[in-house]
Amino acid sequence: MSDMTIHGYAADGYGRVADAFRRNFQHGEIGAAVAVFDGATPVVDLWGGWRDAVRRLPWEQDTIAPVFSSTKGIAALSLAMLVSRGQLDYDEPVARYWPEFAARGKAEVTVRQLIDHQVGLHILRDTRMTLADLFDLDRVAGVLAAQRPGWTPGTRQGYHPVSIGLYINELVRRADPAGRSIRRFIAEEISGPLGVDFTIGLDADLGGQRIARLVRTSGLDLRHERNLPWNQAVPALLRRGPLFRALTVPDLGMPEDFVRPEIMSVELPGSNGVGSARGLARIYATGLTGELSIADDVRARIADPGPVPAPDAVLKTTTRFHLGFRKSCPAFPFGSSGHRAFGTPGMGGSLGFADPETGLSFAYVPNRLGLTLNGDRRCLRLARAAFGRPTRRSGARTEPRPAADR
Repeated sequence: MSDMTIHGYAADGYGRVADAFRRNFQHGEIGAAVAVFDGATPVVDLWGGWRDAVRRLPWEQDTIAPVFSSTKGIAALSLAMLVSRGQLDYDEPVARYWPEFAARGKAEVTVRQLIDHQVGLHILRDTRMTLADLFDLDRVAGVLAAQRPGWTPGTRQGYHPVSIGLYINELVRRADPAGRSIRRFIAEEISGPLGVDFTIGLDADLGGQRIARLVRTSGLDLRHERNLPWNQAVPALLRRGPLFRALTVPDLGMPEDFVRPEIMSVELPGSNGVGSARGLARIYATGLTGELSIADDVRARIADPGPVPAPDAVLKTTTRFHLGFRKSCPAFPFGSSGHRAFGTPGMGGSLGFADPETGLSFAYVPNRLGLTLNGDRRCLRLARAAFGRPTRRSGARTEPRPAADR
């Protein structure tokens, strides 16, 4: 696919992003899009390849795709909006907003501890939950509230790949005066006002024909997937260990099946976001610009480097969480060098983040599913190309130039 046509534009100074995007197709890319905003100004908007390689349907300007855990960053921005409005406080107990959550030793667990994966609620103990159960949010809330921590809250860190979205959804429902679920909150407070493509799940009449067909990477292609830690890969292949158990709360099937209607119909704000790279990057830009009423002090708190990177009991690697976001660290570097960038990668290779030091926001959305839960090599190459240049003043406007066709 080395001769794949690339569409869109890259503004002056961002030609290296277009070059890196084109090179990805020489290394197995099927279809993808990448976007970069400087403040609220788009400076890169590129797409290419096939949204459905089987039917030979091209990736179009309005193509959307599942972004898996990249959804978590948008959920975290939703919480930041509630904090800005005084409807939520990161350092207050969750039970202040959700009294039933206090059960089984969780009365003092703070919002910050919960969303930073420090409570050990990554699996469901003493119960099972099916995909069908997720349609009843009140029942889900009851199951979640009855869980006991896996360790003394605040003493350890362990990534909650699926369950954190369920907890955040109930926290939004309790803190929002209108009692909206996070799907409705994002639609009415974020995607709608910005006019961008991003939803939690997807109704058939809201873009089913535009969604990309996901393709699993076949085999362990070590030439392109060397960033898959073996201590994650082996337990996953053997279907055991804390990460495998945490990924099956409930069991959603294989990642390439996430476009199934039953998965798209439920709310999984840690897992089943759907959108475009353009939409994801534009939403992240609001964490820098103060749009959507995200207060200055909240944006400053989000931009803080956060805690020292710590060993993760689930991921089995060292990482850093802060106010619901992943932060740059040696095992997963992104943005500029000051560790102030905030975002989340998604299983399969997607990534969205914003960098306060440069004023840039970045997103990458592919349909070939890579083999890592950290930043995929394809998106990290693109991010390095976007940030590997002298920093210029945030908000400076540049005239877009067409990306080369070949």
